Amino acid sequence: MSGSWDTLIHDALVFDGTGTPPQTLDIAIKDGRVAARGQGLPRGEAARVVDGTGQWLMPGLLDIHTHLDLEVDLDPRLPEVVRHGTTTVLMGNCSLGTCFGKQLEGEQNPIVDCFTRVENIPKKVLSKCVEAITWDSTEGYLEHLDSLPLGPNVASFVPHSMLRVEVMGLQDSISRDPTDAELREMENLLEEAMAQGYLGMSTDGLPFHYLANAPNTDQRIPTQFASYKELKRLLGVVRRYDRVWQTTPLLENRAKALFYFLLSSGRLYGRTLKTSALSAMEFVLAPKASNAFLGLASLINSRLLKGRIHFQALATNFRVWSDGIVSPLFEELDSTCKLIAKEYDDVAGRRALLDDPAFVEEFRREWQHGRVGRNLATLKTHLGFPDKLVVRDLQRMVFDGAPVPEWEGETLQAVMERLQRFQSGDQGEARSEVEREAFEGFGEPVADDADFMLALLRRYDKRFRFWVDVANKDNVATLDLLLHRNTLPGFNDSGAHITNMAFFDSNLMGLKLAQAQGLDTVSTLVRRLTREPAQFFGLDVGSLEIGAQADIVLIDPEQLRAWDTNSHREFVYRELFDHRQMVNRSDGVVSRVFIAGEPVWENNAYTDALGSRPLGRALRAA
Repeated sequence: MSGSWDTLIHDALVFDGTGTPPQTLDIAIKDGRVAARGQGLPRGEAARVVDGTGQWLMPGLLDIHTHLDLEVDLDPRLPEVVRHGTTTVLMGNCSLGTCFGKQLEGEQNPIVDCFTRVENIPKKVLSKCVEAITWDSTEGYLEHLDSLPLGPNVASFVPHSMLRVEVMGLQDSISRDPTDAELREMENLLEEAMAQGYLGMSTDGLPFHYLANAPNTDQRIPTQFASYKELKRLLGVVRRYDRVWQTTPLLENRAKALFYFLLSSGRLYGRTLKTSALSAMEFVLAPKASNAFLGLASLINSRLLKGRIHFQALATNFRVWSDGIVSPLFEELDSTCKLIAKEYDDVAGRRALLDDPAFVEEFRREWQHGRVGRNLATLKTHLGFPDKLVVRDLQRMVFDGAPVPEWEGETLQAVMERLQRFQSGDQGEARSEVEREAFEGFGEPVADDADFMLALLRRYDKRFRFWVDVANKDNVATLDLLLHRNTLPGFNDSGAHITNMAFFDSNLMGLKLAQAQGLDTVSTLVRRLTREPAQFFGLDVGSLEIGAQADIVLIDPEQLRAWDTNSHREFVYRELFDHRQMVNRSDGVVSRVFIAGEPVWENNAYTDALGSRPLGRALRAA
């Protein structure tokens, strides 16, 4: 009888997420679920018929690392992920989140304090997010998510920094160890959250993650004050529920990092702890660093230690924009960290630092560390084991938002060299009156790249932008990392660093890289972006089995072949935030997205269904 199915997609090349070779099939949808699969399904049985000829069809993609817990309350559609084929996002990463509510205490605002610098999100944006919070418990948070007209499915970790704040208060969480009673309370709250269906617990160990509010701008976020004993006890709860520990390595102490990663071992701790760590990338300054991580994972995952750890992999070049010196990269240097710690509008405070001889000396020393002279630090950099991963090579930095039109698209190195020739008397180096005025405004002669950066900061503060590829440059090793047995693709960091990076579409870039090797590789990567992470995190998504929620993506392979993410990253104003944000555009590549059987993206536009009622679910881990 006509109308037995809501939708029939016919003659698409189907990658079902199992990793098996694709087949040309029809997929029927009824009541938001996959109702039938096969060849030649009767089109007259469907109320809506979609021609999938020439299209790839696959389960909706997973983004396994986001900070969209900040955006989901302001716009539950999460449109910037949906348009790229993502239908499930994981939140509460890096020890940060909102599952305990506002957590306000007097003048202390922990969400703003923790997120501002770690995720480079302006305070006024975060304040809008805090204002939207109405719950005060992990149970209340899930109930809140259940009530939203979600676009994608969402699932959350319990963030360890916020757990510490919930029990100890912000100030105590960064100044002392918990008492036994407080540690038991943390265990109890975590136990409740695991019973409620949270993914596990997230922690963080990166040494340049600082608080943003006075008087603690020189203090790191609360999770980094936890002892091994504390983490072992809390992760024992996660282990008992067979949930996941999401973490970042302790970069300052590699021996200690190994010791902590051994918490994944079932041999040492009685039961394996699933562990998802950042991150497997080919860093431009340390191209072999990922080998060490993956070798460590092989050891921990061996029969000897019975661990289960993988490193999250980014499927595109790790391009980061900076507003002046403000970006996550420059938190790694003590001197630039001091500049970033100043309030957004405190131009005078930053200028005072830039004019302070002691600061200038510190800046120059750090800027040149490992790059100038014949010493151990320079040798380590040359061998690919630098003390600092922040790129300070002007040849790698490209103006994109330049204060002088002629500089747009040029490297900072090229502009500096032209300035130096101008300052040496070659007035013809100025290509316009605007550039002449700019060069004359530098005043003191620029001797080297440290001088040039200091001069830019004094003259323009944050009013110049540039990008640098920190890792996966030219994607030479990216696909190998995506396919490695000890990695898991799907790390996009969506919703974080809103002025500095945009990887909403990196799963598509991974599929493009796989496409160049053939359909078998595409099939493998589809599995790694859908069913594999869903099983690892205990979520009932990522499948096209009969009865599965019909989260489905259609991709045009010819459009994918011709598309490149680097040409489609944009810096746009989003009314939602009253602020600009880095986004991606892959229009034409993703032809259709269905969530729970409803079309939410087609013809390069969102449909009325997205946001009109709940489509995605607040997922519980099982």
